Amino acid sequence: MVIVETDYIAVGGNRHPAAADWDPVSGLIGFGADRNVALWRPLNDDHGGIHALLSGHTDKVNVVRFFPTGSADCPIIITGSVDKTIRIWRSDPSSPVSFTCVVTLLDHINSINTVAVVPGSDIFASGSADATVKIWRLQIRGESDTEVALVQSIDITPRFFPLALALAPLTTSGSLVLAVGGTRSSVQIYVKDHVRRQGDFSLQATLTGHEGWVRSLSFTEERNRVHGDILLASASQDKYIRLWRVREGEDLPAANTVGHDSAIGTLGKALSNKAHRLKTVTSDYSVTFEALLLGHEDWIYTTSWRTVGSKLQMLSASADNSLAIWESDPTSGVWVCATRLGEISAQKGSTTATGSTGGFWIGLWSSKGQVVSLGRTGSFRLWSHAEQQDRWLQGVAISGHVKEVTGLAWGKDGEYLVSTSSDQTTRLHAEWKRGNRRSWHEFARPQIHGYDLNCIDTIGRSRFISGADEKLLRVFDEPKAVALLLQKLCRIKETAQERMPDAANIPVLGLSNKAVKVVEDGEAIKDADGERSGAVDPASIVHKSTLDLIHPPFEDHLARHTLWPESEKLYGHGYEISAVAASHDGTLVATACRASSINHAVIRLFETCEWREIKPPLTAHSLTVTRLRFSADDQYLLSVGRDRQWAVFGRDHNQLQIYTLAAANPKGHSRMILDAAWGPARGQRIFATAGRDKLTKLWEAAGEDFLCKATVPALHSVTAVAFLPLIHHETLYVASGTDNGSISINGFTKGDFTISVVCIFDARICPSKSVTQLSWRPSTGRPGMSQVNQDDGSGKNGKHAFELGVASEDASLRIYSIYNLDA
Repeated sequence: MVIVETDYIAVGGNRHPAAADWDPVSGLIGFGADRNVALWRPLNDDHGGIHALLSGHTDKVNVVRFFPTGSADCPIIITGSVDKTIRIWRSDPSSPVSFTCVVTLLDHINSINTVAVVPGSDIFASGSADATVKIWRLQIRGESDTEVALVQSIDITPRFFPLALALAPLTTSGSLVLAVGGTRSSVQIYVKDHVRRQGDFSLQATLTGHEGWVRSLSFTEERNRVHGDILLASASQDKYIRLWRVREGEDLPAANTVGHDSAIGTLGKALSNKAHRLKTVTSDYSVTFEALLLGHEDWIYTTSWRTVGSKLQMLSASADNSLAIWESDPTSGVWVCATRLGEISAQKGSTTATGSTGGFWIGLWSSKGQVVSLGRTGSFRLWSHAEQQDRWLQGVAISGHVKEVTGLAWGKDGEYLVSTSSDQTTRLHAEWKRGNRRSWHEFARPQIHGYDLNCIDTIGRSRFISGADEKLLRVFDEPKAVALLLQKLCRIKETAQERMPDAANIPVLGLSNKAVKVVEDGEAIKDADGERSGAVDPASIVHKSTLDLIHPPFEDHLARHTLWPESEKLYGHGYEISAVAASHDGTLVATACRASSINHAVIRLFETCEWREIKPPLTAHSLTVTRLRFSADDQYLLSVGRDRQWAVFGRDHNQLQIYTLAAANPKGHSRMILDAAWGPARGQRIFATAGRDKLTKLWEAAGEDFLCKATVPALHSVTAVAFLPLIHHETLYVASGTDNGSISINGFTKGDFTISVVCIFDARICPSKSVTQLSWRPSTGRPGMSQVNQDDGSGKNGKHAFELGVASEDASLRIYSIYNLDA
C-alpha cells in the first residue's frame, strides 16, 4: 500500500489579533493560516515546525481559541472565520491531522472577530461583525459526543462591532463577568449571575477613557492581595493600555492620584477615578480605573497575562514592532515596562500613528514563560528567558508565505526548494541536518519585491529567474554568505564560492537587490569616496558574523541578510510575466507574458551567457501562455495556454539556440490548458497536459506529430501536473492536482499506457484551495531518494521515498514523502 506522509508545511499566520492561541496544557499553538488552522509545537526539540493544517473553513480564519478542558490528551479548538461560521475541533488520534471538526455553528450572519473562554466553565462567547455577541454552552459527553447550545444573543447598544472579548469568574460568587470592546472607544461590562443558571448576561457598566478602537481585552486574578481582585487590561489603537480593578464589596480601592499628576500633562483629563458598580444576587462589586500604561508608539493589538508565583506580568504586542512585558513595582505599585522585545527603532522601518501593516499582531505566553509573536510577514518569533544571563534569547520558529504560492522549483540537484508568491517574496527552503535529525526550514529570502510574483525556475545550482506583475524578469545569483550557511547547516556544497558576491541588500526606494561586501565586526563603514559615513542605514550593513549561525536564520536575518543580488533584467514583454522555464543545461531561458492577442502571446528565448534575446520570438498562441517546459534533453520546448492549445518547438541541431514549431494542437483540450510536463524518458517523447475541462492527457510522439495516448478524468479542473523524474518499474508516474486541492498519482505502463490509480491523497492532508504547481524532487546524484529501515514497523517495507513539492492558493508550501510506490 502506498503511504503518504507530510514532511514539511510552510505557511504564514493571518494578521489578526485573535488568530492564534497557545494551549497551556498541551503546549500546542493553533493559528489561522489563510482558510486553514495550523498546528505547531514550538517547544519540541525536533524543531519539526507545523505538523498539520486543519481545513474546513471557506474563508480566512480570524479566531483560534483553545477551550480549557484541563486535559493534554483531549484538547478542543474553537475557530471563527470570515465565512461567518464557528467550528469546534476535537482531538482525534485516528486523523492524519490529529483533529476533527465535530460542530459547525451558523448563527452569526457576518465575519467572526473574537472568541472568549474561561477556565472552569462550559461557557464561551463569540463576537461578530454583525454587531452581536453570542453566548454558548459547550458540553463534552464521552469521547466523541460534543454538544454546543446557544444560550444568549446580545445586540450591542449603542451599535458597534466587537473586536475583543474577555470572560472571567467573579471571585467568590461564581458569577461571570464579560468585557466587550470594539469599534468604539468604550468597554462594556456584562454580568451573568450564577444563582440563575439560565439567566442572561446584563449590561451593568461602560468604561470610558480610550480615544480609539479597543483591540484587546484580558482578565486576570490578582493573587498577591487579600482581596483577590480581578484586573482587566484594555488595549487600544490610541497606543495606551488601561488597567481596571474589579473588587468585591462596597469598599473602593485606595484613591489613585494619577489623574492629578502634572507630569502627564493634559492626558490626566482623560483619567477618571469614577467607580462603576456591578451587582449579583449575592454580592456587589466595583470597577475602578487602576493604571495607564504608556510606552508603545503605535496601535496595540494584544495583551496577555501571566502569573509567576505571586507576581503578575503582562505581555503586549504593538504595530510599533515591539513586544513589552509589564510588571508592577513591588514598592510603589506603579506599572513599568520591564522588558522590550522586537526590533530597534533604527531598523524597524516606517509605521504610522493611524495604523500600519508592520509590527507585531499577536503576542502569546507559554505556561513556562516563553513568548511567541506573529509579525507582519506572517512569520513567528520565539523568545525564551535565559536565567543565568538574565536576557531574552530567540529560538527557532516558523515562517511561510501569507498569500497564494504561485510557483516552486527545486535546485538542479534537489538540494533545496525555492518558492514564490503573491506576497511579493521568494523563499528558499532546505533541510537542516544535525546528526541523525533532519527538519525543513526557510533558509533564505532571496527576493523581497514590490510586485506580486508569478513564476520561478532555477538555472544551474546557484541561480534562479523569477517573473512578476511587471514587464521584465529578474535573475539572481547566490551570495557567498548564504552558500556558507547552507554548507554549514544543510551540507550543501558549492564549489564556486570564490566567484560569488559576498551578500546583497535593497537600496532605499529601490526594487533591485545590489551586491555588497561584508565587513568585519566593528569595522567603520566608508562611503564611495573612502570617507567615514555617518548616514549609512544600519539595516543595510552585513557583517561577517551575521550569518555565522548554528541554527536556521531567524526572521530578522531572513528579512535583511539573506537576499540574493540581482545580476540581470530581461526586457521585451508588454504585459505581466506569466511563465518562465530554464533549460536543463542552463544555457537558455524561455519566457511568456499575459496576453489577449497573438502579438503579445509570444515566447521569448534568452541565452544565459550574455543574456541576449534570441530573435525572432516563438509564435503559436493567441492568449496567455500558462506554462513552459523544456524536455529532459532540451531538444523540445512545450508551451500550453489559455487558448486551449499546446505547441511543441524543436531544437535546431546545428544552431542549438534556435527553436522552431514542430507540432501544435489548437484543440488539445476543450477548455484552457493550465499546466504541462514532459516525461522522464530521454528517447521516448511523452508529455502530459492538464486542463480546465477536468482532464489530464498523455501525448506521445508519432512521427512529426504527437497523439493522445491516455486520458484521465477528474472531478474538478486539473490545475497542476508533474511526472516522476524517472521510469520506475517500467511505469510512468504522474501526479496531478486540482482546483479544490485534491492530489492523486496515476501510473501508466510504458508502451501500452494502461492506466492505474496508484494513490489518492487523503483530503485532510491536501491543500484547501487550488494546487498551483507540483514538482518532484530530482534524483540526480541522490539515487532512490531516502531509504527506510526494513523493520521499523511503519509499513513502508524498506522501500525508497519519493518527495513531491506542492504549491497552493491557500498560501501553503508542502513537501510529501511517498513510500511503496512500486508496491
